[in-house]
Amino acid sequence: MYMQSPKLTDWLTRLESLHPKAIDMGLERVAQVKDGLGIAFDCPVVIVGGTNGKGSTCAMLESILLQAGYRVGLYTSPHLLHFNERARINGEALNDAALIENFEAVEARRGEVSLTYFEFTTLAILRLFANARLDAVILEVGLGGRLDAVNVIDADVAIVTSVDIDHQEYLGDTREQIGFEKAGIFRAGKAAVCSDPMPPQSLIQHAQSIGADLWLLGRDFNYSGDKQQWNYGGRSQRRNALGYPALRGANQLLNACAALAALEILRPRLPVGAQEVRNGLVLVDWPGRFQVLPGRPTIILDVAHNPHAAATLAQNLDNMGFHPYTYAVFGAMQDKDIDGVIAHLKDRVDHWCLTDLPLPRAASSQLIRQKLEDAGVKPNTPESDSSIACFATSAEAFANAMKRAGENDRIVVFGSFLTVAGVMEARKP
Repeated sequence: MYMQSPKLTDWLTRLESLHPKAIDMGLERVAQVKDGLGIAFDCPVVIVGGTNGKGSTCAMLESILLQAGYRVGLYTSPHLLHFNERARINGEALNDAALIENFEAVEARRGEVSLTYFEFTTLAILRLFANARLDAVILEVGLGGRLDAVNVIDADVAIVTSVDIDHQEYLGDTREQIGFEKAGIFRAGKAAVCSDPMPPQSLIQHAQSIGADLWLLGRDFNYSGDKQQWNYGGRSQRRNALGYPALRGANQLLNACAALAALEILRPRLPVGAQEVRNGLVLVDWPGRFQVLPGRPTIILDVAHNPHAAATLAQNLDNMGFHPYTYAVFGAMQDKDIDGVIAHLKDRVDHWCLTDLPLPRAASSQLIRQKLEDAGVKPNTPESDSSIACFATSAEAFANAMKRAGENDRIVVFGSFLTVAGVMEARKP
């Protein structure tokens, strides 16, 4: 079992209290420290943003490039169980010592500049990657795009996977406002890929106004297929007879298309063969994204925590075939559109096992219970095959679902990363 070193734990605890705000959008402070550290890349950099799907797209890109023999750095957030998951080189999570060395370098250079936890750790990982002699770097945007700390790096290819409503307090209340924020990762003269089937006009206009080379799904790249295989078609490259990605779910072809468009753009610098693409897609692994665990009852882990992701989860559940009963282990942050999430899933869940989460901004299980009842979900009654129960932890909620579910039923664990992480931790041998 992995044990985080006390020194790394101390660092992470300290970083949480360095800055007065947990989230403080803006690039000036980050850019100042980045320049002081001399962070620069001489290999291709891909930055991936989007409301949902960005982590899966990053994982597919990494998997394909590793199959092609390249030395790849991948940075994603948040983590599920251990901070080290956020950064990996050649598919391996960074060890504590490497992280601490770069935390110390950022601390020594930042002077009086105040950095949030995310800004500080992002700079440390960027410095580590810049010194690691990599062939390719893949960076996932933390929140939004335009003002996210990752955007301090100029990408050779910027991808926006999807645009929907989330983080309204930082990004705006409409897809048009949010689309503009996501498009902030685009650069003049560089490729900008959008795999959202209905991109906001604000994203298109921003790309045009700065002179980015915009690749749109359905215009510049597309896919086709049947039940056995699928094909990618880009501006100048086709990939035929591909196996479906190992990541399950109806949306994963959109993410795979974005990854293949990026590889088409980078072909002069990072050529990748057909078999390497096939192997990369078949072998990709990204926990917590419609992850179906082996055994019975069927257990699904999914970090769907906004209405757009919940709609995709609902579609994926519908495609699974018949299960007599569906149990949900669900917990969420209070600032999420919990009503919107419930609207997509209330007719697909029979028994709700709600959980509190160990963060002040989490919604209580009792609050979620009230929202379910307001949405028409019946609590425990003799005449209905439905129930709502509240628990202090996701481990307890999951244990209750396991105790009640039959072997042909299914349990879907979803919502906040903390909900899924709690169940993953509880299931460890």
